Amino acid sequence: MRKIDLTNFGKKPKEDYHEIVVEHEKQGWELVQIFSPSVAAYGMSAFFELIFKRKID
Repeated sequence: MRKIDLTNFGKKPKEDYHEIVVEHEKQGWELVQIFSPSVAAYGMSAFFELIFKRKID
């Protein structure tokens, strides 16, 4: 799981999550879900989480 914080104004990711996904895929991980809980004001998210999985041999 990888947490990505969002900016206070505009609620844009502080990191390029596309690069994170590509890097994890190179290591054998598969993106399963992007989870964005509503924890900030007005039900908005302050972050989202990238959830990955991979087989264990």
